[in-house]
Amino acid sequence: MALLFSSHPCSSLVKHEEFNTLTEIRVKRRNVIRAAASDLSTMEKQTIKLGASEVEVTKLGIGAWSWGDTTFWNDFKWDDRKLKAANAAFNASVDAGITFFDTAEVYGSKLSFGAENSESLLGRFIKERKQRDSTEIVVATKYAALPWRLGRGSVISALKDSLNRLGLSSVDVYQLHWPGIWGNEGYIDGLGDAVEKGLVKAVGVSNYNEQRLRNAYAQLQKRGIPLASNQVNYSLIYRAPEENGVKAACDELGITLIAYSPIGQGVLSGKYTPENPPSGPRGQIYNKEFLTNVKPLLGQLKEIGGNYGKTSTQVALNWLIAQGNVVPIPGAKTAEQAREFAGALGWTLTEEEVKELRDTASKVRPVQGFPAEKI
Repeated sequence: MALLFSSHPCSSLVKHEEFNTLTEIRVKRRNVIRAAASDLSTMEKQTIKLGASEVEVTKLGIGAWSWGDTTFWNDFKWDDRKLKAANAAFNASVDAGITFFDTAEVYGSKLSFGAENSESLLGRFIKERKQRDSTEIVVATKYAALPWRLGRGSVISALKDSLNRLGLSSVDVYQLHWPGIWGNEGYIDGLGDAVEKGLVKAVGVSNYNEQRLRNAYAQLQKRGIPLASNQVNYSLIYRAPEENGVKAACDELGITLIAYSPIGQGVLSGKYTPENPPSGPRGQIYNKEFLTNVKPLLGQLKEIGGNYGKTSTQVALNWLIAQGNVVPIPGAKTAEQAREFAGALGWTLTEEEVKELRDTASKVRPVQGFPAEKI
């Protein structure tokens, strides 16, 4: 009976169906495993190298311009509450996997009443964090090309002062904050000297137009030192780098474009309206007229974000990352902001969405950028 039953046509059909079902299950399992591996791979690749240097940074960094500042941010006042918030922003960033921080010697300058130097604050936060874990923090800071600073030696001297404030023996990236009125070749030589002395791992510039960028690149190239980055104002509402040749030159020469003010100093978050403009100097820049004109773009950011479960801020930052060879560095004043910024990573807008956002943004008249871009 057993032999007869096992050879019955219905039995063969059942076994065949069972085999097919098991095969489908195995295939589905393999696909799930592949998808999970792909997702994990995506998560693990949230870093890029700055230009042709060996410095690796997260695809999104944090700008520390506001930390300790009393001239542009913080309603002209720095206090213990804001200090604790900045510290929390730093730790929340690191917890979320963002380990690239950009500061400058002039942020929170002692020349500003009540200010606290941003480099000193960042150095303190790093020191405290190292007592908790061994996460490697990538630090970028900047040299101020002040008129009375002359020659390559001034770059090394200023860098050593920055290192003292940061409490570090070297930094990952040292940048010229803006082109000098004169002496720029000496400044570039100073950057090269800093690399050769082991005080920095990579060097960059900031607010450099296309021609100055090419000159700096060529000068460093003679010494076998790559120009790693050019930090400029770049966002959906300020796309000058696309129009003045800077973005194209960066892509051609292999220089990473670091984008400051990537959410238009908070405007692209959608929290400001013509009736509720930003406080302080920003209210003069992003006035009632501008905030009225930008409404269609803000609406589009919100709509696209809703499709992904993302905020307008996260969409605006993802748009920049989608341009390729761009690392945005939004400023985080709170832990909540830092966590929101981290949500811009790990997903990508479609090409159509990128184009739609640019088309809408092109109808918004941009504000004036940093004057040095035109020098």
